[in-house]
Amino acid sequence: MGHLLLVESWVGAMSTLLPRAIREGGHRFSFVTRDLQHYLRSAPVPGAHPLLGADNVLTVETNDPDVLLPHLERLQPVLNFDGVATSCDYYLATAARLAERLGLPGPPPEAVEAACAKDRTRRTLREAGVPGPAFALAETLRGLEEGAAALGYPLVVKPVDLCAGMFVRKVGDADELREAFEALQGFPVNARGQQRSPVVLLEELLTGAEVSVETVTYGGRTTVVGVTDKSIAGAPWFVETGHMFPAALEADTERVVSDTAVAAVEALGLDNAVCHTELKLTADGPKIVEVNPRPAGNQITELIRRVTGIDLAAVYAQVALGEKPELDPVDTGAASAAISFLLPPRTGAIEEIRGAEALRDAAVVDYRLKPAGHHAGAATSNNNYLGHVMVTSGRQGAARAHAESLVERLDVRYAEEIG
Repeated sequence: MGHLLLVESWVGAMSTLLPRAIREGGHRFSFVTRDLQHYLRSAPVPGAHPLLGADNVLTVETNDPDVLLPHLERLQPVLNFDGVATSCDYYLATAARLAERLGLPGPPPEAVEAACAKDRTRRTLREAGVPGPAFALAETLRGLEEGAAALGYPLVVKPVDLCAGMFVRKVGDADELREAFEALQGFPVNARGQQRSPVVLLEELLTGAEVSVETVTYGGRTTVVGVTDKSIAGAPWFVETGHMFPAALEADTERVVSDTAVAAVEALGLDNAVCHTELKLTADGPKIVEVNPRPAGNQITELIRRVTGIDLAAVYAQVALGEKPELDPVDTGAASAAISFLLPPRTGAIEEIRGAEALRDAAVVDYRLKPAGHHAGAATSNNNYLGHVMVTSGRQGAARAHAESLVERLDVRYAEEIG
């Protein structure tokens, strides 16, 4: 039995899936956070947050490595951690540094830091010859305007250190570029209280379908678990509206996509890591969007588990504990699995979401809808979904259309409409 230390977490799906996977693998975990209330407020199901079922719940300033690392180093002889992990992007580098400090298994901290910083990722991949968009970096509006003049519109503006598509948007001219820059200037601290980088990434707009490659790197060898497709909507924003596993790709395309993702993982120097690499299938071939040194979010790991039997949350725990990961697929009876998300039509207080009776479908394996009283935010990132529907199918490539059709039947009603 291994003892895994979790340093913070997202409060969405992985915050439930990872604790479950750790327990089912015969392991136990302790949890460290700077703010217990963050999890008490955000329990994904009624009752206490699953992370608070840890053997030990520790409170310390996780945003300051100079405080966190020596504190946990002093606790190590007492609690005997065997590995360190996190599901929250904002603490991936911290977890890697802590594992190194405690002499435990883990990915190279420098590689994780490079993958988590989109500007460093772009530079590293360009130097290695891994295909990606043309780009420019700047800290000022003037610098961005100069970069835009060199690249040519339309372009994509990205913060280098935020997640879930926050503030990522297409800009078609100088006015939209200024608007995007000013929005970022008004968000100097992320949701976990960390000071943001002033660097802004400006990229060539890539045209084509988007996919992600899920990989596991252990002992210097990267294994491709599969390729997932994505549905994107919400222009000028890039909001993920759904995923299907496996992606419906020709064998040659899947091979090139997989090879490109592996090349990106290797160029960054990632090892002992589960990675989620996003790519665009352009007319010039696949190009890297970003490399995430952690399991995929948005329930993609559940899609993979339902088709292949491979639980990437469990694999993530195994790798963090230094165990050889179990990556042999099994016949689950499902050839395709998909999830479709319900986006808010607009902001406002939800009175009800009608049409849930249509979700009593034999193919639906999971669904969740926001309750009455929930205040819907703007559909500008992956943070404001009103619900999801997950289905499986015995036919490859069939699940996506079914999931989307079920979500289309849902009707969001707002309080003022009812009144």
